[in-house]
Amino acid sequence: MRRRTRAARRGRPPDEQAATALRVADAVLALPELPAADTVVAYVSITGEPGTEPLRAALRERGVRVLLPVLQPDDDLDWAVDDGALAPGRRPAVLEPTGPRLGPDAVAEAAVVVVPAAAVALDGTRLGHGGGSYDRALPRAKGLVVALVHDDELVDELPRDLHDRRVHVAVTPSRTVRLALRERTGPA
Repeated sequence: MRRRTRAARRGRPPDEQAATALRVADAVLALPELPAADTVVAYVSITGEPGTEPLRAALRERGVRVLLPVLQPDDDLDWAVDDGALAPGRRPAVLEPTGPRLGPDAVAEAAVVVVPAAAVALDGTRLGHGGGSYDRALPRAKGLVVALVHDDELVDELPRDLHDRRVHVAVTPSRTVRLALRERTGPA
């Protein structure tokens, strides 16, 4: 599934990617939880992912403190404020904020936590990119967890391991879906 998603994302034309970034930004900004948020976690999107720059810029313009992930040597996530200054991180294709680190627990300060995903199922199961970083970080999150995906990446079911952390909302270019979050007691 990850391979198919990566291949499909590489094939998306730049004009489609730009339109997607604007649509998902508008959808996240319209979430009822957002007006009360003074801190939001986001990420710097990579090629083919629904773009996050319009969302991050709009949040900063509103005076919202935006936290971005910084990948640690143990693959857990630290956080830093998005002040627009970015540099290649441990994985050179991924840009990270250059400011002071706030610690792994800073994710708990966010009212809304926007995360990347390769796919999301209707029960909230999130297929990440395989490193497990967000599965480590999300148990510390207290806010609404929102995954950004393309329309064809919101699916009926995905396999889920016990360590997989689910999301509350999936935002695609054409819709926002509150997910069922049905409990499962073991792997799918």
